[in-house]
Amino acid sequence: MQVNIKNLIDEVQWYKTVRELRWPESIQCPSCQSTQVMKRGFDDKELARQRYECKDCDTRFADLTDTIFAGPHPPLKVWVLCLYFMGLHVSNDQMAHALDVARSDVYQMTPALREGIVKKNPT
Repeated sequence: MQVNIKNLIDEVQWYKTVRELRWPESIQCPSCQSTQVMKRGFDDKELARQRYECKDCDTRFADLTDTIFAGPHPPLKVWVLCLYFMGLHVSNDQMAHALDVARSDVYQMTPALREGIVKKNPT
C-alpha cells in the first residue's frame, strides 16, 4: 500500500497555526494594521482559509494575504511539507517527486521559505 504524504496533513490545523503565528495577539488588517476586523466566511477552494474584512478601511483579506503562500501557488499543505523536507535536508528534486509538484515550483518555494513567510513591505 502506498500512502501519499500530502493526505496526512490536517489543513484546518495548519491554517490555525498560520493565524497564531501571524497574529499572536489579534488579527490585523494588512493595509492599515487595524484590529477592527470581522470574519467574512471561508475560501471556496481551500475551505480552512478564513476571509476577513477590515471595519476601518474596508479592505478584504484572508489568512495568507501578503505572505509567500498567497497567489496561484501550491496549497498550504504542500508548502508545509516542503518546509518539513527542507529540515530533513531532502533535495529539491526529491521533494518535487514526493510532493508530486513541478521541480520549478520547489525551486521557487525553497528560497522563499528560507527568506521568511511574511512579505516585507518597502519602507
